[in-house]
Amino acid sequence: MGLRKTLLLLFAGLLALGGMFAFQNPWREYPGREYENFPIPPDWQDKSEWVFARLMYPPMDGVHGRGRGWRRGGSDWTQGYSSWTTDYPRSDRHFSEALRRLTRVHGRSVEQSVNLDDGNEVFYWPWLYAVEVGHWNLTDKQAKKLREYLDRGGFFMCDDFHGTEEWEVFAASMNRVFPDRPIVEIENPEQIFHTIYDLDDRYQVPGAQFIRSGRTYEYDGVVPHWRGIYDEKGRLVVAICFDMDLGDSWEHADNPQYPEKYSALGIRIGVNYVIYAMTH
Repeated sequence: MGLRKTLLLLFAGLLALGGMFAFQNPWREYPGREYENFPIPPDWQDKSEWVFARLMYPPMDGVHGRGRGWRRGGSDWTQGYSSWTTDYPRSDRHFSEALRRLTRVHGRSVEQSVNLDDGNEVFYWPWLYAVEVGHWNLTDKQAKKLREYLDRGGFFMCDDFHGTEEWEVFAASMNRVFPDRPIVEIENPEQIFHTIYDLDDRYQVPGAQFIRSGRTYEYDGVVPHWRGIYDEKGRLVVAICFDMDLGDSWEHADNPQYPEKYSALGIRIGVNYVIYAMTH
């Protein structure tokens, strides 16, 4: 191939890459349920090969008796203060920093909040995370968009929901995303538990409530479950961390009151899931 043709192909590739970034929504920090004005890392504008994409979603009222009043700042979930902002952004940034240290993946130091109603925005972020999905309430349109995202190669990880009532709320939306695919237990030999770390010996990772209560579980969620949904080719496309709180283990990784062993496992699980998503 001649030099001129090589340069033209390179230039075309750069234009295409630039066009992709041009259509992504700019980074924005929303007010969270626990944090506001969290320190922004100095390298937050650096380009990277991986970004912690956090799913925004409308909440379900009435779970555990909670009504509209439990959400600070009103009822507009698109502006923050809602259940999707639990642990945000401290958890996201701690995990992104850990991924940088423990792998060769260059992760961006700040997260990206993603609303399924924002056109094609979700398709720019191949790894998507949601917290407290025992309180989510996807619309039919959002469920259809999430299904399309997964069918096109995306990976969805969800976490921090507990007990029978929250499972039923989660399943009501997820069954509309995948009415044709079962939710199953992920078995120990599966590759997702062996991408970076061998994670056969897993245990329940509690939320920060453990510091006060000494309990690793919440409600009737005594036994942790690592569940998932596979596509027709056998690829895991949804990873469900049920009856555990990995988000808190990331958030409190620098908290001396929160036991290190829980953050150690929580981060390793997250790292394995990210690497699986990027290589499968």
